[in-house]
Formats: sequence, structure tokens, C-alpha cells
Amino acid sequence: MRVVVAPDSFKGSLSAAEVCAAVEAGVRRAVPGAEVAAVPMADGGEGTLDCFLRARGGDAVEVAAADPLGRPVTARYALSGDGGSAVVELAAASGLPLVEDVPPDPMNAATTGTGELIADAVRRGARDVLVCIGGSAGTDGGTGLLRALGVRFLDAAGAELPAGGGALARLASIDDSAVPDAVRAARFRVACDVTNPLVGPDGAAAVFGPQKGASPGQVAELDAALTVFADVLAARGGVRVHDLPGAGAAGGTCGGLVGLLGAEPSAGALLVAEAVGLPSALAGADLVVTGEGRVDGQSAGGKVVSAVAALARDRGVPCLALAGGVSGPLDELHALGLTAAFSLADGPRTLDELKADAVPLLTEVAEQAVRLFTRRPDR
Repeated sequence: MRVVVAPDSFKGSLSAAEVCAAVEAGVRRAVPGAEVAAVPMADGGEGTLDCFLRARGGDAVEVAAADPLGRPVTARYALSGDGGSAVVELAAASGLPLVEDVPPDPMNAATTGTGELIADAVRRGARDVLVCIGGSAGTDGGTGLLRALGVRFLDAAGAELPAGGGALARLASIDDSAVPDAVRAARFRVACDVTNPLVGPDGAAAVFGPQKGASPGQVAELDAALTVFADVLAARGGVRVHDLPGAGAAGGTCGGLVGLLGAEPSAGALLVAEAVGLPSALAGADLVVTGEGRVDGQSAGGKVVSAVAALARDRGVPCLALAGGVSGPLDELHALGLTAAFSLADGPRTLDELKADAVPLLTEVAEQAVRLFTRRPDR
């Protein structure tokens, strides 16, 4: 029996590699002679950089940058062996965990540090830059990132706006005359983990703002500010990102990159799957086991579980998902190819308890799920 294990990390608990190890242990309990292929995954958020480094090699470059509130932080990105391409993970410099030590500041949090990583990569010769944008702390439309690359965001008097999404309500014009030629010549791709538009009821502020500490009033202000940003982008270049699928990823960072740098958005999980060789690993597989911290209706919108399920479906391979929590409806996931989903919870537990016992719980539920699978009449 050949089993492919291809999960995302369980954020705040286990890395994707640690999830693979726990699931593999459960598979071997159920089928001692099984051939198990571990393929740690990510979807463009936290952990994506490590997946690329593991699969493609290259160098991890450390850079002094700004965190979402402008404080100094050391972050890293991946540079290919020949220096021609780079992978930048937004969460490394602009992620929500970096500001968990202070009260939320959703109106002023910015993506400046991510832009500093990109600028460093371009200075070193990278001309193909993949920006993995899950897990952001702010809702600034990527303007902090773009500022670090030379773009200026001005009010009606020609004064430069302060950092953060809230200030974009006063945006009147954009000046990109100081953007270096090397940046203009680079190809930018964006690995998105969601398909939300930039603005509106399903946009960056409405859906993800509360997770970053925004009150209902601040959500409304941020959505209005991002709408102004999108209007100015459209007026200056004809690029309309208001309702572009994925433009709302990472507080609208995808929309800003598309609108000003011509970036190419892609489903992050599918990009990672290709990079780590998941399609090849699925050849001859009898079962695929994937998973993430939580499986629910949103998982169908570009998360690892949906990408792995779709790849397995296309090859006629059953796909199981293991998660800390499972809640329906899962109709879209089943349509994409997910056979079934199982929760780690073995009874009433707090989230902290689930995280603390994640390894033994994963091993146990993996064993039981695979035992059930191997008892099918056609097995």
C-alpha cells in the first residue's frame, strides 16, 4: 500500500514536516508494511518558504527589516543558487504573530518589511520574485511593501501619506517615478491562499480585518480606504482590482502588487505542490492524507486541503483530511475530491489542550482513518 502524506502546518502547533511524521506513524500502525511518501505542503502563508528551500535548495538570506508596526526585526527570504530568483514570505516580516505582544493596530499596521526583503533580493540580482502573502497583520493594500520599492502615496496637497490602510482614505495620487529599473524589469508572482476580492462584503477588510483586531467601525473605514486605493489605481493605469479574485489576500497586498507591478496571482497551494513534486509523488498512490489546523467551508478557497484533494481526484486517488477542527458544510471540498475529513478532538478539549497533544492525537486519528480505509471491500 502506498500512502502520500501532504499536509499544511497546524499553525501555532506543528510544522508541516512534524504533521507528516505524526501521520506517518499512524499509517504504519495501521499498515506496518506501507510505503509512505511525506510531502510537507504550504499555501503561500507561513511555512511556504521552508517548503521551497527544502524542495529547490538555494540560500536563506537574513535581512534587517521593519515589522508591521515599524519596529526592527530580522527576517529571511530564499535566493536561488544562481541568484536569479527569490521567494519572499510576507509572514516573515509582516505577519500577525510579530505583533502579538502589543494591542492590535489594524489601521496603521503595514507591509513595509516585506518590501525591504524584496528590495534586497532585487539588489542581489533576482529578476523572478515569488511573493507568498498569507498571514499578514495589516490591511494596507500592500502599500508599505510598495513604498519600500520606491512608490509614493500622496494626498490632495501632494504630501506623502503615513503607513497603514487607514490613511488610504486620503489618497489622491500615486508617484512611482522613483521605482528602480531593476524592480520594473522583474517578474513578480503572488502566491495567494484565498480568492477574496479587494473590497466589499467578501473583501480584505470585511473578512480578515476582525482577525487582525479591527472593530466593525474600523472594518468599514478600511474597506472604504481600500476602495479609494482601488479607484486611484484604476484611474492611473486602467487596472481594476476591486473585485479581482485573490486581490484581497494579505490585507489587499495582492491587489496592490497586481495594480502597480503587474504581478501575476496564482493559487499558492498549487504553486507549492508543483515545486515540491506532489504530482509525481501521487503516481501509484492508493491513498492521500492531507490536513491543516482547521477544515471548514473556507478550505475550498485555495487552501492546501483543496489543492491536494483536487490533484488526488484527477488521479483517481482517495483523499482524507485530518484537522484540529472540522466543521461543515464541506460540499465544495467533497466536490473538489476530498473523500472525508476527521477531527483530532477525542472529546471536549480546549484549543491549548489540542495543540499540546497534537502529535499523539494525529497519530491516533491517522491510524483509525487508515484502518477504516483498508477495511473497504475493494481493498
